[in-house]
Amino acid sequence: MLLTSFLLALRAIRRHLMRSFLTTLGIIIGVAAVVTMVTLGNGATASVKEQISALGSNMLTVRPGAGFGRGGGGGPPRPFEDADVEAVRAQVGGVLHVAPQATTSVTAVYEAQNWSTTVTGTTNDYFAASNFKLSEGRTFSEPEEQAGKSVCVIGDTIRTSLFRDVDPVGASLRLNDISCQVIGVLEKRGQAGPGADQDDQVVMPIKAVMRRLTGNRDIRAFQVAVDPRFDTSAVSASITSLLRERRHLTGNTENDFNIFDAKQISDTLSSATQTMTALLAAVAAVSLVVGGIGIMNIMLVSVTERTREIGIRLAIGAVQREVLMQFLVEAVTLSCLGGIIGLFLALALTIGISSAMHIPFVFDVKINLLAFAFAAAIGIIFGFFPARRAASLNPIEALRHE
Repeated sequence: MLLTSFLLALRAIRRHLMRSFLTTLGIIIGVAAVVTMVTLGNGATASVKEQISALGSNMLTVRPGAGFGRGGGGGPPRPFEDADVEAVRAQVGGVLHVAPQATTSVTAVYEAQNWSTTVTGTTNDYFAASNFKLSEGRTFSEPEEQAGKSVCVIGDTIRTSLFRDVDPVGASLRLNDISCQVIGVLEKRGQAGPGADQDDQVVMPIKAVMRRLTGNRDIRAFQVAVDPRFDTSAVSASITSLLRERRHLTGNTENDFNIFDAKQISDTLSSATQTMTALLAAVAAVSLVVGGIGIMNIMLVSVTERTREIGIRLAIGAVQREVLMQFLVEAVTLSCLGGIIGLFLALALTIGISSAMHIPFVFDVKINLLAFAFAAAIGIIFGFFPARRAASLNPIEALRHE
């Protein structure tokens, strides 16, 4: 009986193709909107996690000052010392690498080309902590670090801006008034946030930067790579306790430093994007309900148009259950066809939009199945009333209907 009802439903749909398409349009738009919103939201979440992880896996960044920036109109925050970095490395459990940083802005010059960039003075731990890899060349040797030799590793932006078709490894690059030999090139990393180009930097031994560029021994930040087996929050608390002791902060005195936890920021941003995705999906799901109302209206019209047909079926022996099944299957078939078309439309939209927005395409089987199941449920719910009305018609009155 179910197969017969399905074949009758296809025949009725084929008889009024344009009306059937317009009837399912609400379902098509609803399914496509829900799946597209959720898929793009998942892609945005994945993109946020990727950008945060690009800063370094399980990494803490410690900076002087109560926040990122001075604030309050006070003087500059007290910088860290070499002894602070060594204390964190030696006394805090779960620490893999500690990379001190001294940064300054310079003008890089090679032959007739120049480029404004940032020099980061640090140690080899910086490459491991930040998960930087080299496309060519090498990092600093131990004698170069200890003596503060004038050697440098450049980012991909520096390579493309200054060297172009020339191999930079072995070349001499001038930074303001000093010259350094390029010994390596970092792999391209791209943006780490709004306006933050990870490839636009020159990395030198920290002693060379302090002695020849900044003129002081101030450490303006240091990065801590945490062992994945340890909780970053616990390690952050240990660092906070140690630095408060070393910086003589007692009682309720506010910290004069801050710790940036990449994992916590990633979790917060991911949670925010997921909440927005759920909200947009809920709004888009309203169009599915509107589509269901459209199906109910058209099915009521169909019952009215086919009253004599229903009367004939009932008169020759069809039972109410068979008539109910015929119209209910027709409504569900319309809804399911709309769901299938909506899924294919959503697939095309998400692939195109993901490519345009430069976010990963994350195909979620669950949301596709859920959207299709919801579309079928809409057909059952909104198709039941017209089907019940058709099944309850009096055969004699139906045969008299004009």
